[in-house]
Amino acid sequence: MHQEPHRAYLRQLKAEGTLLAAGPQDPRFGGLFLLKVPDESPQAALDAIRDGDPFYQQGVAQYEMLPWNVVIGKEELDRL
Repeated sequence: MHQEPHRAYLRQLKAEGTLLAAGPQDPRFGGLFLLKVPDESPQAALDAIRDGDPFYQQGVAQYEMLPWNVVIGKEELDRL
């Protein structure tokens, strides 16, 4: 019921270049997103992404959105 709107939202983020990868954990305990957000105000960008997700809006999932300060490999990630 909630999964298709959630996945449509993720496809939108992917098309915009914000979402690099997403999927459920195995075993199925939750899921992970790899997101590309601006270096300035990354937490605000992450909060907006969370707030736009139908899973979050409907109370289906809780989120812990953490900024990641990439030190090694940043150049390769920036090309994605």
